[in-house]
Amino acid sequence: MTPVARRRFFVPEIRRGSAELTGRDAEHLIRVLRAEPGQVYEISDNHELYLAEIEAARKSLVSFRVLERLDTPVPDVQVSLLAALIKFEHFEWLVEKATELGVASIQPIVSARTEHGLAEAALKRLGRWERVALEASQQSRRVHLPRIQPPFRLAKSLQVEANVRLLLDENPAAPPILDSLPAERTSTDRVALLVGPEGGWTEEERELAIGSGWVSCSLGPGILRAETAAVAGLAVIQAFWSSSRT
Repeated sequence: MTPVARRRFFVPEIRRGSAELTGRDAEHLIRVLRAEPGQVYEISDNHELYLAEIEAARKSLVSFRVLERLDTPVPDVQVSLLAALIKFEHFEWLVEKATELGVASIQPIVSARTEHGLAEAALKRLGRWERVALEASQQSRRVHLPRIQPPFRLAKSLQVEANVRLLLDENPAAPPILDSLPAERTSTDRVALLVGPEGGWTEEERELAIGSGWVSCSLGPGILRAETAAVAGLAVIQAFWSSSRT
């Protein structure tokens, strides 16, 4: 019988073999999971993964004693998602699903067709998106949290460091995404996926990206919502790189 995976939580730090969890996560452990001394969970300080035993659980504080360091799996690929800002309820969903799909970072983009006022309001949403990413990371058993960046203009974002740069494009002449991925791939590859806003890229933005070394590619003839396209593209990338292990 396959053992049930232990629940995993992120802690701010581990000091002298001890860690503390406070706030909502601690309350969830105590009230929902009925945490009590002696129970064992996995914890991450966003650097390493540990097996830890609860020493005390009261109100909104759970303290752990580290038992051992666990192996940290190496991701198949490092993926950065650069996504044009869309309505916040949709962007929040995108943050959650992109986190579950293993992205290393999420960069909100201010594009020509970004709805007026979203860029300024996005700065106030960063904390909320980080919380969404934290919860999704714990649910999907990640070891490292994705970085949620403040919004940038497109021109600045195009300079992201990556050896594979993919521009999702609704242009019918764009080749399929699978035809745009490299035949040779390793876990050291860094992939950046650029996803446009509602209404798509302007011709000027498309030319700017392609002129900066980005490869225009498509997910097929259908017109997808921006958040759907991002998740579909990420899933293709992760599956493609994970297949290199077989």
